[in-house]
Order: sequence, then structure tokens, then C-alpha cells
Amino acid sequence: MIRTLLAVSAALIATPALADTLVYNVDGVTIDENGEVKRFTSLVFDDDGIITHTLERGDERPEGIDFAMDGEGQVMLPGMIDAHVHVMDIGFAALTLDLSDTNSLEEALQKIAAFAANNPGRPWILGRGWNQEKWGLGRFPTAAELDAIVSDRPVWLERADNHANWANSLAMEQAGITADTPDPEGGRIIRDETGNPSGVFVDNAIGLVGDSVPAPRPEDRATAFAMAQQRLIENGITAVADMGTEVVDWMTFRRSADEGNLRIRIMAYADSLDAMQLIGGSGPTPWLYQDKLRLNGIKLYVDGALGSRGATLKQPYEDEPGTRGLALTTPAQLRNRMSRAAMNNFQTAVHAIGDAANADVLYAIEELSESYTGDRRWRIEHAQIVDTADLSRFGDYGTIASMQPLHQTSDMFMAEARLGEDRLGGAYAWRSILEAGGRLAFGSDAPVEPADAFAGIAVAISRTDANGEPFGGWRAQEAVSREQALAGYTADAAYAGFADGRFGRLIPGERADFLFVDRDPMLASTAEIRETQVREVYIGGERVFAR
Repeated sequence: MIRTLLAVSAALIATPALADTLVYNVDGVTIDENGEVKRFTSLVFDDDGIITHTLERGDERPEGIDFAMDGEGQVMLPGMIDAHVHVMDIGFAALTLDLSDTNSLEEALQKIAAFAANNPGRPWILGRGWNQEKWGLGRFPTAAELDAIVSDRPVWLERADNHANWANSLAMEQAGITADTPDPEGGRIIRDETGNPSGVFVDNAIGLVGDSVPAPRPEDRATAFAMAQQRLIENGITAVADMGTEVVDWMTFRRSADEGNLRIRIMAYADSLDAMQLIGGSGPTPWLYQDKLRLNGIKLYVDGALGSRGATLKQPYEDEPGTRGLALTTPAQLRNRMSRAAMNNFQTAVHAIGDAANADVLYAIEELSESYTGDRRWRIEHAQIVDTADLSRFGDYGTIASMQPLHQTSDMFMAEARLGEDRLGGAYAWRSILEAGGRLAFGSDAPVEPADAFAGIAVAISRTDANGEPFGGWRAQEAVSREQALAGYTADAAYAGFADGRFGRLIPGERADFLFVDRDPMLASTAEIRETQVREVYIGGERVFAR
């Protein structure tokens, strides 16, 4: 633990900003007010870390420069903004068992056994990242398979999509789970042929076991948050939208800031109405700590995920005709919660993956927009499967589709199996949403996917995975331009979180959040973009990372 904290501290030591700093000899790239690429060769920021000038070749150097730094011809980009992450989950995932790299059940079981053997003092074996689809298993894993390798301690492992968990028998026993335990509303206990729980809990059923897991201590949370910041900053992420912020998360962020250790910018969305009101009171908080932290609103759920067949569909699943998914809220509940937030000008960000869920949210936005006017910036998180008949509704009220390009390459073949070819017209439909007049904000859903904006840009412009597959791109007509992809991870992600004018662009008046990278994403091939190396990271003019 001590070594971990020292490593984190060393990685995040900041170089103090100096008044009126000129960074010259750079190949600067940003998105302008019209969504076009703007290039510059020098940048000036003041003692508050706010940009005062950007200069093009031949422009005169401003007077009053106190410090000048040679950029040595490097490519300078705005700091990347990840429009959908789970900050504390990133940190805890770094401190627990990671199964995201396993390609079979056997490989996962070997890794779980090794982790348990190497951590004999842990009362629970906790981890995440398993994916039975990636394993080619054709079913969910079972408690019995976990029992065979770890029977002396409870095991509780989160699926890659955060919408199902896998338990061993001891974990279910400690939670009091039996064959008589009913499925909760909006949740499902996977059972064997005799009706006994087989070890996997989907969506609202997760809490049946999860509530028995010991809560992290404040010092555990501080360590996890430090790890999360390190992972994000190393990847060039300078700001995030944290989806599902609990009150204890908010207090972790505040304590870190009070101690001078808050580096990234966090746009927070509370995990419940209670948390929203406890944190924000009568409305969104002001921007705190020099634009480092703000509660924008609330994260709501309508359905689950495709991988666990929890996403709600208008027609049954192609590969399981007996279900259309799990509705986590009723239409009335959704509208009541959105209305309660809107009354106090909180922004709503609604998780919707299936076409039925997306239709419900789009209709709710239409209804509520009649009562709640003004700049609402309604957000739909994921918007993965949309009925083609509903795509035009994104433009009716400028609805923001907060989407994750890496989900497309991770899920494309699974989506084909879940839906069938005839229902893929509105799948991960980035270009169609833009053409309808909607807005895009790009993110990762980390730790579900890596917080890798450059891999995301590569996918957004190509619709291909790291191996360049499928040839020509999966439903390639939905790819976006390089400018749109960069905007999705910078200016448009800032807009989606009411941060436009504060950060997201390298223009006068905004924060000096920038990166030095080893290649220009506007010119490199998709394979080269994926290999982008972040050399240095500056937030508010302070260097927070150097490779």
C-alpha cells in the first residue's frame, strides 16, 4: 500500500505555473467555435492557468511574458475529456482482481485462483471484467465453478458491463440467498434447472449480494481515487463526467481537493435523487477548486445492458425469444425523476441501451421540454440501439447522445446475435444522430472499456477494432470525421457537461489544459492513432505528468 501511494504521488507531482507563460514552437491543434480544426504555433496562459492568446506563424509575441517554454515542435492537443466514466470504479478496479484480459473461463479461473493465493488476508475476493461472450461460453458462469477454486472466502466479481455479478456459494450464503429468494423488480437471479440460484445476479438483483460486501474505508477510497487519477492522466484525460456519483464519492473528491491533490476536472452526476439533493441542495453546485469539480445533475437508469440481456427491446431478443430485457424504471418513474431534477435545473443523464429504452427517454424529453424550457442539454448515456424511426428525435431538442466508440467494436458481433441483422439500422449510429441534429459526446465507460481517447478516435473514424476488423468497418456509414471525433472527446464533451467556455478548447478565456503527444490525429492512420503516446499533460497550466 505504501509503495502504491508513493508511486501515485510521484506520478502526479505538479510543476507550479508561472505568470504569463508562453509555450512556443508547437504544432497546436484544437476545435474552434464552428467545429472545425484550428491550428496554432504558440499559446500564452496567465497565472490562473487561463489562456490569453493563441498565435499563428508570423504573429507578434505579446508583451509581458514572464516565462517561455520551447515546445520543440511537438503536437499540442486539448486535454481529452471522457464524457462517461465511473471514477471510483477505475481506482478500485486497479486495486482488485482484473479479469478483463481473460479469453476463456479456464483462464479466468486460473487468474482468480492465483489472486486468492497471493492475497490470503483479504476477507472477500473482489474483482471485475469477466465476459462470457468474449469467452465463447454460451452461458453464464456458475458458483460451482468458483467453489472449485475458492471455497474458504466469499467471491464477488463484476461483469465487464457493470450489469451483472458472479458469486461463489459462500458469498450467496452470507447474503442469505436461497431458492426462495425472489427476483427483485428490474433484476434477475440466474437459476439452474431446479430453480436454485446458479451464481449470477443481473441489474437490480446485484444488491442482494452486493449489500453484504464490506464498505471501503476512507483511506481505501483515497488510495483508489489517487489510482484513478493516475490512470486517467497517463492516458491524457484531463476531465471526466463521473456517472453515478455517491455522496461518499463526492466527499472523497472534496477531501482530495482540500489537500491539494485534485488534479483532473470532474463533472459529477449523482446516483440518486437523495444524493443529488444532499450534494447540490437547491440546484447544481458552483464550479469549485478553479473549475475542478461541479455537480451537474443526476444519472438515471431505464434498462440494463445487451451483454446480460438487460437492455429493453421493442421486440424479443433474437437469441433468447422469451425476454425483451429488464426495465429498471417505469415510464412514470422516469418522468417523475427527470421532472424532479429539472425543477431545480439539475441536468439529467439517462442510461438507455435498447431501442425500447431509448424511445422511452426520447419521448420523455419531448414531454418534459414543454414544461421545462431553457438550456437543458438532455443527455442519453450509451444510446446504443435506437429504432431508425426514433433517430430523428435526437434533433428535435438537441439531445446529447453520450456514446462510447469502444463499445461498438467490443459489442458488434454480440449485438448481431442479440438483435439479428434487420434491427441494426440504428446501432451505434453516430453519424445518423449528428445528421438528425443531435449532439455527440464521446467517452469510455471506464472501467468497462479502457479510458483511451485515442483508441476511441480511431474507432469513431473507422468502425474497426485494433486488428483492423472488419475490413472496411462495421456499418461504416455511421463513422464520423476526424474533426467530429476530436470534438467528441474535447469541445463537445465539455458542452455536454456545461463546461463550454471553461475548458475543452485551446482558445483565449478557457483553461490551459493541454497535452504533448507524438503524432497528429488529424493526419495519422487509424492504426497510428491507436499507438499515440502521451508525452506530457498540463492542467490549468501546471504539468501533472511527464513520460
